[in-house]
Amino acid sequence: MYTRLICLISFVLALSLAGHVQAATSNWTDGAPGDSLWSNPENWDEYPSTTGHWVKIVNGENGATLDTAGEICQKMHIGGDLTFTVVDGASLSMPQDLTVARGGNGTFNMEGGIIDVGRDFEVGRENDALVNMTGGVINVVRDLELPKTDAAVTAHVNLNGGTLNVNRELRMNWTEGAVGTMDITAGILIIGAGNEIPTIQGYIDNGWMSAYDGDGTLVMDYDVTNPGQTTVTAIHKLNPNPADGGKSVPGAIALEWTVDAGTLVDVWFGPSSDWTTWELLADHQAVTSVSVTVEAKQRYFWVVDTYAPGAEDPNYGPIFSFLADNIPPVVDAGEDVLTWLDNGSVDVALSGAVVDVDATTALWTVVSEPDDPNSPDAVIADAAALDTTLTLSALGEYVLQLEADDGEYQDTDTLTIDVYSDHCAAAQSQPGWQPLVGDINLDCVVDQTDLDILLEHWLNCNALDCNDVQ
Repeated sequence: MYTRLICLISFVLALSLAGHVQAATSNWTDGAPGDSLWSNPENWDEYPSTTGHWVKIVNGENGATLDTAGEICQKMHIGGDLTFTVVDGASLSMPQDLTVARGGNGTFNMEGGIIDVGRDFEVGRENDALVNMTGGVINVVRDLELPKTDAAVTAHVNLNGGTLNVNRELRMNWTEGAVGTMDITAGILIIGAGNEIPTIQGYIDNGWMSAYDGDGTLVMDYDVTNPGQTTVTAIHKLNPNPADGGKSVPGAIALEWTVDAGTLVDVWFGPSSDWTTWELLADHQAVTSVSVTVEAKQRYFWVVDTYAPGAEDPNYGPIFSFLADNIPPVVDAGEDVLTWLDNGSVDVALSGAVVDVDATTALWTVVSEPDDPNSPDAVIADAAALDTTLTLSALGEYVLQLEADDGEYQDTDTLTIDVYSDHCAAAQSQPGWQPLVGDINLDCVVDQTDLDILLEHWLNCNALDCNDVQ
């Protein structure tokens, strides 16, 4: 008995220790002068080549940069008054937390690429934290905590571009003593916990969330832009067109904005973020648009400075940017269809729509259909036509996809077709369907058949101790 007990204790202890094994730690050293790249093993005391590594950018020189795809770690801390930057084309995934400002202040610059965080994104864990996001995508499986401490720290997120996906909650200032804020310009915030609009509005009312440092408006929707999620974007009071962070077709375009009638403006424009290289397109003019020519695959920057009546110095506007590029097509496959067979088949009219400034090709395909060996597969009359006919012969659900291609970019949309045996079965599938009073056989019509059934059982009784009424 004692032997068994000792073995059991040893087994439980082994499990306990196994659950608390610490991952190996990779410390940033910046050991390769002039390099500062994550991908160079000389910049680490132990290169984080497996998911078992806990990455700490809290030591060494400043300027750690991720520029390669496929990097991994267990979790990550940014601190020590250092800056970590992610650029276009890079990717990093971790099954645990991404923490900014632990072991000293920390700055995280997201310029492009993709970061996948398996648990929480903690901005301001022990010290002051700053996140500057101008591009790329950050996916967070659980919460964005801004900040995560009850210490007197300041944590701020500038969402100036890119997309920040938070699968559960944005938790701001949920402990006493710390201050967290977020300002949104051209970036997109998506929260997947459901309708978070009341929570976000509370953050706005408290002054914790803003648009363009107070010169814009935050726009929120639930289950519209992204199904089942809350989406938050920002619009500047100048209402720039092209939209900040958006796209424009190459060639001759108009830069447009909204100001009060007669307002004088200066307009600066250029293909570089260095404002000293920009061209002055309007100087103290009462205009609301200027013409420019832009080249494909080039990002442009512009500013509208406004003058209050009688003022000598302008009110400096924010820097707007847009990419001159081919605009991808937008596809609409149409509304879902409810139908039924007639003599063993049914023809369904497909009517798709594509919006694109360029010529596009279209293609209908059957994504899925009922597995019925006794019925022929779905037949599309002309798969390359937006308006065509689909012939169906089996009962069940069909999923159709419409794809449009403009030679560079593609877009797709799907529709679902549910096929029933007849019009009554189709009606009965709808939520809230109720039979008509007197529809005894539930065939969606009150007729002689129902009366015959009623007469056949007229005066019958099936109560306890009950004889049929004579």
